[in-house]
Amino acid sequence: MTLNKKQIQHLKGVAHPLKPVVLLGNNGLTEAVVAEIDYALSHHELIKVKIPTDDRETKTLIIDAICRETKATKIQEIGKTLVIYRQSDEKKIRIPKL
Repeated sequence: MTLNKKQIQHLKGVAHPLKPVVLLGNNGLTEAVVAEIDYALSHHELIKVKIPTDDRETKTLIIDAICRETKATKIQEIGKTLVIYRQSDEKKIRIPKL
């Protein structure tokens, strides 16, 4: 899904008060974690994921893998927190048009 700047700004505002739903553990990105992120996206559409690593390259690889595996759109990355969005069939979050 392609979002323009206005839509991304809107989603950032919606995501601001949210707490991280999924926390990656010591084992990193496992199939179980991907399944949990997928389930959370189906249920919430917009979620935060906590990625506990200081290595930028590792974090970038993890973020790319999460977005690829879950078919989600990266909205924002602040420190160790990732905000991703994937529209569900119910369209719970209303996104402004162009």
